[in-house]
Amino acid sequence: MRSAASFIISLWLATLSLYGISVPQKYPSYAYVLSEFDIDESYAYNREFENYIEEHGTQFSALYRRSLQRGEFLLPMVQKQLIEAELSDLLAYLPMIESGYLTDIESPKKAKGLWQFMPSTAKEYNLTVSYSRDERCDPVNATTAAVFHLQRLYRKFGKGYLALMAYNCGEGRLSQAIREAGSDDLAILIDDRAKYLPGETREYIRRILLIAMIGESEVIDFGPVKEVQTKGIVQVEVKGDTNLKEIASLLSMEPATLLRLNSQYQERILPDTSKQYKITIPYEKMILFYLNYPPAEEEVKTPKDHFVSHIVSRGETLKIIADDYHATVSEIKRVNHLQNADVEEGRLLIIPVTEAKFESVAHQR
Repeated sequence: MRSAASFIISLWLATLSLYGISVPQKYPSYAYVLSEFDIDESYAYNREFENYIEEHGTQFSALYRRSLQRGEFLLPMVQKQLIEAELSDLLAYLPMIESGYLTDIESPKKAKGLWQFMPSTAKEYNLTVSYSRDERCDPVNATTAAVFHLQRLYRKFGKGYLALMAYNCGEGRLSQAIREAGSDDLAILIDDRAKYLPGETREYIRRILLIAMIGESEVIDFGPVKEVQTKGIVQVEVKGDTNLKEIASLLSMEPATLLRLNSQYQERILPDTSKQYKITIPYEKMILFYLNYPPAEEEVKTPKDHFVSHIVSRGETLKIIADDYHATVSEIKRVNHLQNADVEEGRLLIIPVTEAKFESVAHQR
């Protein structure tokens, strides 16, 4: 006859086999993720959520890894914009669900780009949508629009999980569901029996929570904000009618990589309707760009065709840095796309210098 202890162990194993490992056991980051989206920790034990994770965990682990690879250059930019807007950086997982960090993907409903904007929403946030140029596919401009949109949703609904669901189903549809349910509680709103919200939206919030818990439990580190400046992407200006494949060659890049970063240009050749266009390149390619791409004639004032890197130290100003390298503040601002003369400690700057100064700096280092 089995002992009481043996019976209890057998019962525990049978329960574990039936329901699988709990959410807190499988994803240690669960409490952090839920709190970032204003969800009570108790939701981790919601039976429908547990079942969803059990069924889809492997699938979303694969999606997370694919998205992480595709978003190698884009994730730091997305996170930086979110942090500057005082939004949770966990919203950087939203494009993983929306597009898998593909910049030109289009849904059957005609939503497009990293953040899957519909044409009407894109125009609301001043994104150009035309045959030759679709800024929904511009990762920088589309992210700026998405951040504004998310800020608006947070202001209107007050809670992170409500903003996420409104992003998917629309403000009016979510407001209607809250009225019908008589509550804005997450578990009530996405109850699969009551069906206050469309099935797509009920699954949408679960998908975001799952992929965020997968990512955070694997200890993603996008790096402190001041280090983001040395990673990711940067925008530079090129002439109209430029072939992006030629730019890729100048940057020693695979054309496909550069094209993915600039898929807003439908023909892969910039329109000739404007003298200058902004394109996105990896930050690490910025020096190569300025070494190899001919600047506009009006910008060529001094023979500074060499570049050095400089990390801003505490107390340094652009004027101090410019004087040290025999450059000008305006030159440094132009090359680094600075809107003003303020630079934070730890930022990486690219400094245009003469050949003599370049050799002097290289010798000192």
